[in-house]
Amino acid sequence: MGRRPARCYRYQKNKPYIKSRYCRGVPESKIRIYDVGNKSAAVDLFPFVAHLVCDEKQQVSSEALEAARVAINKYMTKTIGKDGYHIRIRAHPFHVLRANKMLSCAGADRLSSGMRHSYGKPIGVAARVNIGQILLSVRAKDASEKFVIEAIRRGKFKFAGRQKILKSLKWGFTKYPREEYVQKRKSGELAADGNMVKVHNRRGRLEKSVLYQTGME
Repeated sequence: MGRRPARCYRYQKNKPYIKSRYCRGVPESKIRIYDVGNKSAAVDLFPFVAHLVCDEKQQVSSEALEAARVAINKYMTKTIGKDGYHIRIRAHPFHVLRANKMLSCAGADRLSSGMRHSYGKPIGVAARVNIGQILLSVRAKDASEKFVIEAIRRGKFKFAGRQKILKSLKWGFTKYPREEYVQKRKSGELAADGNMVKVHNRRGRLEKSVLYQTGME
């Protein structure tokens, strides 16, 4: 018996059901890597970011997330090279999907118990997503904007339901709008920390404070 089609598990009908000491033997998620591409690129290198936003309240299987990741990664590598982008999958599949396995061989009606004790066995995992929730984000240089949009459009076909592609007004994966980010980086209030930024906490010695030396404080 093969895997049941994902349309059987598309809607959020039940409560969240996660792997625990009571729910054992859960198959591994198909998606194992959530950050792909040049994930160690400095925060200043990739200012442009686009998101794939879910427009329905539904469940997205780990197989669909992995298929979208592969499709986007393949297109981005082919067009702008493997060091020109950073993909981050933002939905994580924790919800366990169950199936009441039925026998389909000859004489199965003698052996199977039908709907008696019909609580199913775990067959996979899915992410429960809401309207407006970001499924994945891609950051790159401003010149690569059209390639990022096209890559996300191709990845969109791997999901059921409706999604929207949104261009963000913020700088990269940070929470700061572009103008505010540039201003705070110049003043020293923000410092680059890998692919994110650190906020100056205004503690420590004055002679070491960038804000104090630039006359901001």
